[in-house]
Order: sequence, then C-alpha cells, then structure tokens
Amino acid sequence: MPAYFAERALLPSGWANNVRLEVTADGRLAAIEADASAEGAERLNGPLLPGMPNLHSHAFQRAMAGLAEVAGNPNDSFWTWRELMYRLVGKVTPEHLQVIARQLYIEMLKAGYTSVAEFHYVHHDQAGKAYADPAELSRRISAAAASSGIGLTLLPVLYSHAGFGGQAPNDGQRRFINSTEQYLRLQEQLAPLLAAQPAQQLGLCFHSLRAVTPGQIAEVLAAGDQQCPIHIHIAEQQKEVDDCLAWSGQRPLQWLYQHVDVDSRWCLVHATHADHDEVSAMARSGAVAGLCLTTEANLGDGIFPAVDYLAQGGRMGIGSDSHVSLSVVEELRWLEYGQRLRDQRRNRLYREDQPMVGRTLYDAALSGGAQALGHPVGELVVGKRADWLVLDGQDPYIAMAQGDAILNRWLFAGSDRQVRDVIVNGQWVVRQGRHAQEEESARAFVEVLRQLLG
Repeated sequence: MPAYFAERALLPSGWANNVRLEVTADGRLAAIEADASAEGAERLNGPLLPGMPNLHSHAFQRAMAGLAEVAGNPNDSFWTWRELMYRLVGKVTPEHLQVIARQLYIEMLKAGYTSVAEFHYVHHDQAGKAYADPAELSRRISAAAASSGIGLTLLPVLYSHAGFGGQAPNDGQRRFINSTEQYLRLQEQLAPLLAAQPAQQLGLCFHSLRAVTPGQIAEVLAAGDQQCPIHIHIAEQQKEVDDCLAWSGQRPLQWLYQHVDVDSRWCLVHATHADHDEVSAMARSGAVAGLCLTTEANLGDGIFPAVDYLAQGGRMGIGSDSHVSLSVVEELRWLEYGQRLRDQRRNRLYREDQPMVGRTLYDAALSGGAQALGHPVGELVVGKRADWLVLDGQDPYIAMAQGDAILNRWLFAGSDRQVRDVIVNGQWVVRQGRHAQEEESARAFVEVLRQLLG
C-alpha cells in the first residue's frame, strides 16, 4: 500500500507534524498518523493540503476567456457578453469540446483544483438537432476529465426556455434545449457511464428559473436520483431579479424557497442578489452558495453578502465558471476583498474560533465544494478520497510560515506557482508543477482555437 510522509499537513483538527498517510489501490485514505516515522514512505516536498473542489464550470467558455474585454456598448453587462458566448458555442464540435475541456482540466489541476462540477448545457449539434447519441457531448466531458485525471460531477443541464413563464427559446440557445422527457432519458443514459468511471458521478441541474417552468422542476425532482447533488443558477443579475418579480411577484430565491424543498443537496450558483431574508433562508436550509468571484467581477454581477451569510452558518464554495481565471488563490482572495471593498473595512470573513482569514476561506470552500459535488473529498480523513495538493516547501514565504499562516501567506501574498504537486484519487497528476499531458494538450488546444477564432 503506497505511503506518503508530510512534515506539515492540514488535518480536520488543525495542522499536524510528521504525518504519514497510506492510500488504498482504489484511491482512498486507509491510514493517517501524526508524529509518525517516514520509513518506507514517499516524502512530500512541502505543506500538504486537501485538494480544492471547483463547484461551477462551463468548459467551452475557456476558449473565449479574455476576448470580451473590448468596450462597445457603454452599458456592457452579462447580457451583451452572452451574445459573444452564443456565437462561439455555435461553432464548437464534439472534438473541439473534448480538447478544450482537457486543456481546462489540466490547468485546473495545476492550480490546485482536484475535482470539478461541470454545468453542461451544450447538448445538440450546431443546427440544434440531437446527435445520434444524445449523450455525445456529455461523453466528451467525461472523457476529458478521465484523461486529465480530475474528479468530475457531471451536471447535464435542463434548459428549455428563454425567459420566465416558458418563453420560446431564441436561436442562440438552439444547442441547449431539451424537453423534460429528453432530459430524464439523458440522465438514465449517463448514470451507468459515470458510475463506471473512477472519481466521476452524475447530478441534476436546472439552468435557471427563467429556463425551466415550475412543472419541469417538480417533475425532474420527483423522477431523478434522490441522493445526488442539484445545481441551479440563481439571482446572478439584477435584471433576473426584476424579471422574476414581473413574472411571479417574488424574487428568484424567494420564489425557490417558497415552492421547492431546498436542502443540503442544492448548490445555488451565484445568489449574488440575495436580500437579508433570502440569506437567512439559504443558511437555514444547508444549501451551498456557489460563488464564482472572478467571473462575477468580470461580468459586473455584484457582490454576494458573504459576511452576513457566514455569520449565520451559511455554507459556500468556489467555482471558476467562465474561466477568466483558473486560480484557487484568486477566487478566495477576491471573496474576501469584495467584502472589504463593499464595507470599507479589513478582515471580513473569519469565525469566532478562527481569526485567520485564509484558513476560514479555505475550510469553507473545501467543505462547501465537497458537499456541492457530492464527492468524498475536502478533508484528509480515513475513508475519503486521496485528493491533495502540496505547496512548494522551497518557496521562502511558505517555508518560513507556520500553521494557519501558511494559508494566509499563500492566499494573500502568493499565487498558483506555489502549487508543486497534486494527487487525485491516489494518483499523481501534477509533479513539480507539470502535468504529463500538458504539452500535447496545449498543441491540440492551439489548433482548436485556430479553427474557432482564426
């Protein structure tokens, strides 16, 4: 049984010294012992941390990252950005998608993300017709994740309408649209495929309240897996809130909590425009707030009320969403910095028993991310999956930091360069900052970008 030795490791009880970890053949932690001997174990070259789950991804959008930063409309917003996204997605083939996703997942791994929830809503061909295999594009995502080595929760998205009240979809959405019946058949088809893959599983997903009807939500929840995660975009934009009020007389989160039994299976992606009562409802329900800080900043969405949410025991995790950034550091740093800018005060996200902001952020994102993905990850505990990252012990800032100051140094003064090695499911996927497939993947990715954008 492979054994590893870390001079410093972050365990649920806190930092421990001289930690020996043993891993089973199927990638689970079999034994963890502090103050142990290194005899017969592989020595790790820096502080050991649980790997970070990424709870929200649209893989194909990585191909357009950075291309929308051109002023055109003085009122540029998510809604104008969306038109550029529609133009790109209209060109993507199954082969393109697999190449883009593999490149994306390799970059995630190198940044310290060890698993990802793929919010996958591109289902059909360029004309909007179903492929001969309706799961064609979902299979490509699964294959990309398997090839890269990242853990995956695949979230095929039910997307049927263009707006609240069942509005007809527009042409830019033609590749996304499924009926409830088509969606449930897709779920049935994918379940055995994902079950056969190590570190992969399936979840339920509604694009947003504007893209499905109340009847569709009820039907899918009744027919779907009663244990798997459930994700939804909600209250990301003020226009969405206004449109929901016009449709129902209620705000999006208000409507959801009054009409659906929201519990700990749910991940409420963005929830940016949650009011005080909605924040309290989210915290009480045990749902996870899926925060995508760099994308929300890029799109001008707004700032989630994280200080109030954390104070009420709310659970949260981070996602890279549109992938303008693939950095655990940036997402967590800007989670804290956004609250500082809004409140014009420092050190906003901490717990009474944990004044170190970096540790509070990392713990919250680990726990919330693991819950949102439905994977046995997020902490170094016997029986959980061996997903971890090793920070560079030769980096002077990391080398000289002790205890929770390691996380403060990394998250507030460091970068992705300090992620040295990464294991997923007991297998090394990044060694000394390098993924075995990165050169070949990059070459293929360049060719796809040439075809899509050249």
